[in-house]
Amino acid sequence: MSTRTSAPQSRPASARGASRRKLKLRRRRRFSLVVLVGVLSALFAFVVVPRLPDAVRELALPLSHEDIIRQQASAKELDPSLLAAVIYAESRFRNQTSSAGARGLMQITPRTAHYIAKLSGGTEFEQGDLATPQINISYGAYYLRYLLERYADNTVLALAAYNGGEGNVDRWIVEASQSERAFTVDRIPFVETRAYIGRVLDARQRYRQRYGRELGL
Repeated sequence: MSTRTSAPQSRPASARGASRRKLKLRRRRRFSLVVLVGVLSALFAFVVVPRLPDAVRELALPLSHEDIIRQQASAKELDPSLLAAVIYAESRFRNQTSSAGARGLMQITPRTAHYIAKLSGGTEFEQGDLATPQINISYGAYYLRYLLERYADNTVLALAAYNGGEGNVDRWIVEASQSERAFTVDRIPFVETRAYIGRVLDARQRYRQRYGRELGL
């Protein structure tokens, strides 16, 4: 039995070269990945992040059809931020129909629409018209102007009537007068109407701050 040990076989030069090429290729890929991540991070930091507050605000406080809002506010002598705030409180700018049959951006019922058409001297009206933003906002703006004039430009009373009905507001005013106390929001018996008024007034201020240019303020 021989006691000699054989020397280890060295790898062929071609195999060593292939291994080095694979290692270099992996390093290049890792380096390219690091560079790509760095570029994407920079783009996110300088392009996306500064726009996030605006995107979040637009989701929380949407605005569309601002050209119609400006036009109708001017025609009806309304504060455009108030008109936008009513649309926000009614539908959040979604063209929809409620379970009570109120339709469109300003959530006008067919009954109220017929009433508005009669007040404005309109002779032709179809329920499907309320799904059209131009007509819906026009009707809602007309009704809001009517309510403001009816209640001596008292925005709180006009909003209470828009949400709770003119008959209820008239009754609350009489009851307040009979008890010799001022009519205030906290005395409105409808929880929904109290919350509605607060929501509109808060939204009006936010629309003024966020969308002053778009609303022509």
